[in-house]
Amino acid sequence: MEPEKLEFFRKLLMERLQALLEDAGATIGDLTDDKERLADDIDLASMESNRDFQLRIRDRERTLIHKIRQALQRIEDGEYGICQHCGEEISERRLIARPVATHCIDCKTEAEQLERRSRDF
Repeated sequence: MEPEKLEFFRKLLMERLQALLEDAGATIGDLTDDKERLADDIDLASMESNRDFQLRIRDRERTLIHKIRQALQRIEDGEYGICQHCGEEISERRLIARPVATHCIDCKTEAEQLERRSRDF
């Protein structure tokens, strides 16, 4: 991949990483705030449900942070944009849509079809 494109993807990944880390910091602050005095059990249940939802989102974001860091490492190692299955280049359109992609669209589609078939049995 051309150095200019690698720099574009490095910047894109760093921006997404920074945004996720800022959101995670805000969530920690929200979760550690003192509980307000809630009027009844329904308010308490609603607050707990919202907190659970927020934690699930942050867990998904934690996984994405890990994938972003791996993608940044692949850029450093000169392996970014190369399919880990077939060794072909991953299309730029795919990388723009999913900068942490590790497989070209053909290999990813094939893997998803195999997974779907194995689940059906």
